[in-house]
Order: sequence, then structure tokens, then C-alpha cells
Amino acid sequence: MIRSILFLCVANSARSQMAEGIARQLFPTLRIQSAGSRPSHVNPYAIEVLAEQGIDISTHTSKSVQ
Repeated sequence: MIRSILFLCVANSARSQMAEGIARQLFPTLRIQSAGSRPSHVNPYAIEVLAEQGIDISTHTSKSVQ
């Protein structure tokens, strides 16, 4: 069985992207994903804040839950 975590939100631009990045670092053996009901773009501040913590989400894209 593949264990996974899915973070859902509206825009999939900041909090869920950050949660995905942090979870991938904490749980490297799990399948980690995020999505939104109305995806937009990844917030540059989310990228910047996680970069300060050594987590790179600069290649993430905002994804639809569909």
C-alpha cells in the first residue's frame, strides 16, 4: 500500500504549497501532493520563506483538484 498525504485548499498557491514542501522533507517515503479547487499560481513569498528554511518549492506549480 502506498501511503500518501494530499493538502487541499482553494488556490493552491501558498499554504498548501508550503505544507507540501515541508511534508516532502519530513516524510520522504510518502507520496505528498497538494491541489486547489481554483488553482492560480505559487506565491513567490511562499517560495522565499521556504527557501530560508532550505526547502526548494520553486519548481512547484498550482494544481487543480480535478
